[in-house]
Amino acid sequence: MADTVKTTRTTRAGSMREARETSPTSDTRTRNTTRRAPQPGPQTKALHAERERYLPRGLSTYHPVYPATASGARVVDVDGNTYLDFAGGIGVMNVGHSHPAVVAAIHAQTDAYSHTCAQVLTPPPYIALAKRLTEITPGKFAKKALLINSGAEAIENAIKIARAFTKRPAVITFENSFHGRTNLAMGLTGKVRPYRQNFGPLAADIHAIPYPYCYQCAFNRHDGACCHSWEVALERAFLTRVAPEQVAAILVEPVQGEGGFVVPPAEFLPSLRAICDQHGILLIADEVQTGFGRTGKLFAVEHSGVIPDLIVMAKSLAAGLPLAAVVGRADIMDAPLPGGLGSTYGGNPIACAAALAVIEVFAHSGLLERAQTLGAATLARMRVWQKRFPLVGDVRGLGAMVAMELVRDRARRTPASGETAALLAEARTRGLILIKAGLYDNVIRLLMPLVTTDEELAEGLDIMEESLAAVSAQPASAFNGAH
Repeated sequence: MADTVKTTRTTRAGSMREARETSPTSDTRTRNTTRRAPQPGPQTKALHAERERYLPRGLSTYHPVYPATASGARVVDVDGNTYLDFAGGIGVMNVGHSHPAVVAAIHAQTDAYSHTCAQVLTPPPYIALAKRLTEITPGKFAKKALLINSGAEAIENAIKIARAFTKRPAVITFENSFHGRTNLAMGLTGKVRPYRQNFGPLAADIHAIPYPYCYQCAFNRHDGACCHSWEVALERAFLTRVAPEQVAAILVEPVQGEGGFVVPPAEFLPSLRAICDQHGILLIADEVQTGFGRTGKLFAVEHSGVIPDLIVMAKSLAAGLPLAAVVGRADIMDAPLPGGLGSTYGGNPIACAAALAVIEVFAHSGLLERAQTLGAATLARMRVWQKRFPLVGDVRGLGAMVAMELVRDRARRTPASGETAALLAEARTRGLILIKAGLYDNVIRLLMPLVTTDEELAEGLDIMEESLAAVSAQPASAFNGAH
């Protein structure tokens, strides 16, 4: 891990014995024999009716569950039902729900003051966090950091900064990617439904090429060569769509998130870095979902040894508070003129206090090692399922960023989208919250908090196996209308 964040095992998630002792939910209950299936109660039903009445249909939800409290890896709903949370607010709760250090930091800052706006009165926590982010991100060169509210906003600012620095307009991005829901971010996103639908026209001068997604190859090749076809596609794009000297940046997820936890070949990022250097193009790493320990490194790009020019982060940065950042080379970050960057709420002092606490948790709680342990145990269990259930086509992951892709036909790799939706529902009825991903919505992705105990992990995987068995026992025709 880069620079000053050191990983030493201590109390909260250090040794698993200590984690079990400190977890309020890791008692001596026997898995499967005493587990009580959640039953939606009157408050859940009332809230769901109000949700349908007052919230727009575009704001869909995976589960009709309404939280009352949450701690560590467990959520209790308004009717008292307890769920294991293997979604973590879509990768936001890497340090766990209601981590005491984060809660304490939030309270302390709230007692002092809540907001001033960095463009009017810059909060000291903004400066402190910017300093820490420049210390813990890859690269020994001078860096600066901009704080904003969300991943999409961070992506948009990264592109603004890259264009200002290079004086070039174009951006290269990848198919099957996700970078946000604002106009420019949608244009950069490589999946039409549901993200882009009827929202055009989108931003121009964006050029997408295939990502090395070897299981579902864009070139219909499954001989290993597919993983290198992206280079051919990029060179062809330089010849047919945009000259390399017009490209400001290449934007890439080190592991695709919403695209289905697609882990590229080890040589992908180094090759991409070399191409950027050859043509004077900036490399931007989108670490919104991969960052802050999910892959077993603080940032996923560290697995490759590649140092991006700009790195974008959000989600687990502030453990649930709205905060994102763009961090990069100081000369690049200084390219926009004064007034060219800003945000009313960006770098809110309460969110900054939470983020500073998150960084300290990572420095002293062994969560990076824990991510590797969680991921290895999960992958091992999934590989057993892959042998048992034909529905499980592919198993993949990096650290605790683990997924399985469901298919109806392994030979043709036909996506099992309906079965995936059914598995999510089945797991929920058994007390486990899961979410899906993928170009075809047929990937179960796991984003459990990194403080998840051994017992909680085993319980969650047991539920997944039971749910897989239940779904696999039904004919494919049962899922034709599912989504």
